[in-house]
Amino acid sequence: MSFSAFLDSRRASMKELVGELKKEYEYVSVLGSDVKARSIRADRNTSNISSGRDTECGFVVKMSNGSVFFEYSLDDISGDMKALAAKISGAFALNAALKENVIDEVHLGDEPLVQSFARPSDLADYSEQQLLDFCKNTKDELLTKSEFILNAVVMIGSLEVSKLFISANRELDQHYSWVNGFMVAVYRENDKVVQVREGANGHLMGEVLKELPTLTDKLLHKAHMLTLAKPITPGVYDVITDPSITGLIAHEAFGHGVEMDQFVKDRALAKTFVGDYVASPIVNMRDGAASVLSAASYFFDDDGVLAGDTQIIKDGILVTGISDLASATQLGLPATGNGRRESSRRKAYSRMTNTFFEKGSDKLEEMIASIDHGYMLFETSNGMEDPKNWAIQCVAEYGIEIVDGKLTDNWVSPVVMSGYVPDLLKSITMVSDDFKVIGAGSCGKGYKEWVRVSDGGPALKARVKLG
Repeated sequence: MSFSAFLDSRRASMKELVGELKKEYEYVSVLGSDVKARSIRADRNTSNISSGRDTECGFVVKMSNGSVFFEYSLDDISGDMKALAAKISGAFALNAALKENVIDEVHLGDEPLVQSFARPSDLADYSEQQLLDFCKNTKDELLTKSEFILNAVVMIGSLEVSKLFISANRELDQHYSWVNGFMVAVYRENDKVVQVREGANGHLMGEVLKELPTLTDKLLHKAHMLTLAKPITPGVYDVITDPSITGLIAHEAFGHGVEMDQFVKDRALAKTFVGDYVASPIVNMRDGAASVLSAASYFFDDDGVLAGDTQIIKDGILVTGISDLASATQLGLPATGNGRRESSRRKAYSRMTNTFFEKGSDKLEEMIASIDHGYMLFETSNGMEDPKNWAIQCVAEYGIEIVDGKLTDNWVSPVVMSGYVPDLLKSITMVSDDFKVIGAGSCGKGYKEWVRVSDGGPALKARVKLG
């Protein structure tokens, strides 16, 4: 597969439109998006192929007069560019409320750059029928593994992205793909019904198809143990987090809370802690589309800013947040490459990409051995944060009890971890030397504005409240 032929056919018109609008506005850019998402699914009774939620095609024009940003969305760019430019300009008027909230006069950087970016992809090597057959066959094989499986679901989701960004001085295009594979089992044993999942993800379809079937035994062991799991006794415990829970902490503790459009609106307590210790000195955390290769990795953001690798926490100190072009301009800071849109019909916001804790120097076995009584927590279920007050709640699918420095066969489920973000992060005393970023998720801004994200890191030892 290659870069979108449709966007290529609109390249000249986009340049012409930028030129026309530049006669009136100090800064003009046009972003074209052509995104194809596909979902293929099979369960005991049904199978289907459908377009994924991310599928879209359109354009968004971003302009600034040095004090105000304007955005205009449209499905196509064609025809008379002078007439289109006049239509776009005529759509905007500054009312009294806007005039009271303008940015101090600034000159946006638009450094010259012409470059094409691409990541290897093998999506073209697999037909929809081949992928549907894979889902059906893997589902059938899973069903034969245990009489306790009520239903089995196998899903393959693929994402192919082409984006073209043009401003007065920049012409950037990118093409890349991502694949998520899932297996889900609905399982009944010991008078209890549980639902369990395993997943594989990566930028190559072949690697995902190879890994996913190898996870069936792990899936069924987990299902069996969860039917034996008991509720946890609420209390404060020493815990070890697996990379999934580590990532959930990163996402909820310093995810939305350091999205700097929240700084502009004074909705994030993190704004007042920049430069202060907010975590143990052994804690380091990053975010960036260029930090690792995962679900939220791209080459440039929706503002045409090259992908970043931002150090959010360094040796326990909150260094900075992450920004889109507008929030960076308002705060007088460089943009970090985190300007992202749900689609061309949506505004760009400061958004997380790949958010993770950096690995440390401790061995996982030594971390577990250091705990007299506590739990190791596994698998993100859900979480939430209050950026204004820095409260956090993370839900793990299950925990395994640790007694006298050893993992036992005692499972608890579900497990809710809660507290005040700096208290949690300052309690971290060990960080493992292994590392994993999990690229299978999406995240909303509040209850909407969904984009692909990933998170993860090493195992952490901390002391937290569980319930």
